Formats: sequence, structure tokens, C-alpha cells
Amino acid sequence: MRRPDARAVLARAVLARAVLTRAVLTRAKARLDPLELYARPVDIDRVMVLAAPWLFRLPWFRRFDGYAMWNLILLRSRRLGSDEDLVCHELCHVWQMQHHPMRMPLSYLRRGYAANPYEEEARRAAASRGPLSR
Repeated sequence: MRRPDARAVLARAVLARAVLTRAVLTRAKARLDPLELYARPVDIDRVMVLAAPWLFRLPWFRRFDGYAMWNLILLRSRRLGSDEDLVCHELCHVWQMQHHPMRMPLSYLRRGYAANPYEEEARRAAASRGPLSR
């Protein structure tokens, strides 16, 4: 019997944890693109959204329901995949990192979380239904 290819096994495991249909991510993109916060619209082609409950049990992450790392959005639970405001907020962070891949994540070391301008921008973007003023 042939051993399964490790990459195929990993791909199946990742897809099993995927929490969003493409439609939810597409709707979040449709909310963000008209805001014109950055020169290029958010690119969702390689964005993956996964449930990672183990991450949110760690002390630093307990206060969050979602967390974005470049093209990866992690959610506390699968059910949060239907929270369009949360997905929009986290996708805004993906968009920010597409334009500022080092400056955006490092800003949290310098400015903290609550008053971080990138965090404030993502909050406004998720709350907005139309273009934002910069």
C-alpha cells in the first residue's frame, strides 16, 4: 500500500479547518474596496480563513475573536466565520499588510493595540457601509 503524500494530507487537514465559503470573503472584499484606503484593492486570491481555537486559549490572544497574519485569518471558532463585521475587520488587516508587510505588524510593538492607527482603521472599515474619510 502506498503512503499518502504529506502535502495532500496537509492540504486536506487545512481545508477541513477552513471556515469560510468564498462568498463571505468576497462580500467582505466588496465592503472594503470602495473605501479606497490603499492604492490597490485587497487581493483575496491567497487569503485563507481557519478556525484555531487553541490559539485563542493563549493569554495574549484570549481577548480576540480573530487574528490576521498576512494572508491568513484565524478565528476563535467556526461559527465566527459567519460574522461579516469580524471577517471584514480582519480582511482589512490583510489589506494593510499587503501594502505595509513589515510596518503594520511592527506598529503594535511601538503603539500598542488600543490606539494603533491600523486597528482604528480596521474598526472604522468594519463599521462602515461606504467610503471612509482618511
